[in-house]
Order: sequence, then structure tokens, then C-alpha cells
Amino acid sequence: MAELPLHAKSRPAVITGASSGIGAASAGLLAGLGHPVVLGARRVAQCEAVADAIRAAGGDATALCLDVSDTASIEEFVAGAIAAVGGIEILVSNAGDVLPRATVATDPDAFAAQVGINLLGAQRLVASVVPAMIERRRGDVVFITSDVVRVPRPSMSSYVSSKWGLEGLARAMQLELEGTGVRASIVRPGPTLTEMGSAWSGEMLGPLMEQWTRFGLLRHGGYLTADGVAGAVAASVSAPRGTHFTLIEVEPEAPVQEDIT
Repeated sequence: MAELPLHAKSRPAVITGASSGIGAASAGLLAGLGHPVVLGARRVAQCEAVADAIRAAGGDATALCLDVSDTASIEEFVAGAIAAVGGIEILVSNAGDVLPRATVATDPDAFAAQVGINLLGAQRLVASVVPAMIERRRGDVVFITSDVVRVPRPSMSSYVSSKWGLEGLARAMQLELEGTGVRASIVRPGPTLTEMGSAWSGEMLGPLMEQWTRFGLLRHGGYLTADGVAGAVAASVSAPRGTHFTLIEVEPEAPVQEDIT
């Protein structure tokens, strides 16, 4: 008998940065596919609200506090997740932050903090979760990166640097994990409408848009939705055994034009 596709099985999943945006959407979609999910973020109340909505829709969801910049927090989170849903088979590493400042205008400590969240936090997480996956010979890790890896944007150097590093980490892991039954995938989204950046002032956003337009980085007014990116996450972890989506690039479709002549 052919093996059931992975999406047909209940596989405990952990999603970081799950209080809103891509993380929340990924948690909701994976829960809808039948996976028990554990949501982690510093904003626990918002995580709990997302988990409540998932449970109301018939899914299995648990919300726990998680600060990926703190090793003790990660260890406590992972222990709580295992207690809630059992051995973790899916890890979506989504927690991240962005600081919109030019390289020379960024305080070095603030720059290091961005790298600590976006890159070092991911390494702390996989070091805590993936060894058990390897022992079971089964698991999926999905890293949410950004198209700034392919097309760097000015005034985002700490974000660009950390996402480049994150893809380097993921690529190295893909080689290290060959033959273990554990897959590491990259989902690389383009501009996405989420809460990230929503607190930027108009005075800050205006010059950024001007810079990005000047360098041809804003080709049209379309944006991805968090649900669209979550679909790529679900595709990665639902691929049948023997299939490995190493990189999925997701870009917003341009708005349909009435006249394309």
C-alpha cells in the first residue's frame, strides 16, 4: 500500500512569531489540515487569541510564550510544546524583526539585536528541536526568509544581513540533514501585508519608498497576503516522502490592468 501523503497525517507543529501575520496564518492553515499546532511569540495574549480562533474552528492549538533571543525561553517553550502535543515533527521558524535604518546610522547594538532575533534565534531553535527529529528519522523545518536575499533593499541592512545568514544556515542544514529523513526548506516571500513595519511613521516610510522606487525595487502596487505565504509553508511540509522543496519563492501578483497595450 502506498504511504499516505504527509498532509493526511496528524503531525505536531510548532510555529514561531505566531502572534500575527505569516506565523498566525501558517498556524491556522496547518491546524486546518489536521496538525496540532503550538504557537510561540513574545506577545502571548495575541498568540492566545489566534489559538482561540483555531480551536473555535475545530483545530488543536496551544499558545506559549517564546523569546527566540533567550535560550532559556526557547528551552522552556520546546518542553511545553512537547508536553502539549508530543514529539515535534514540523517547525516553522518565522520569528523576525526589521529595523529600517541605513548601515552607518544604525547603533551597533541595535544591529546585533536584529541579527540575534532573525538569525541566532533560529539557530537556537533548531539546535533544541531538530536532534529529536533526526533520532526519529522524520521531520520538516521551514525557514521564512525574504526576497531581500535576492534583491537587497537600502536602509534595511541589519534585516538583509540576517536573512542572508539565515539562508546560509538553511542551505548548510540541507546538506547536513541528507539521509536523516528530516527536510529543511526555505520559503522566501516578497512584499507582504503584515504587522511588520506597520508601526513605521510616514516620515520614515516615505523616504524608504522613494529609495526603493529609485532602485527599481517596487515594480507594482501588489502585495502578498499572509495566507498566500502560509500556503507555501503548507506545501513544503505536505510534500510526499522522496520530495524536498528546498526553496519556494513567493511574490505578489501585479494588479490586473485594464489596458496592457
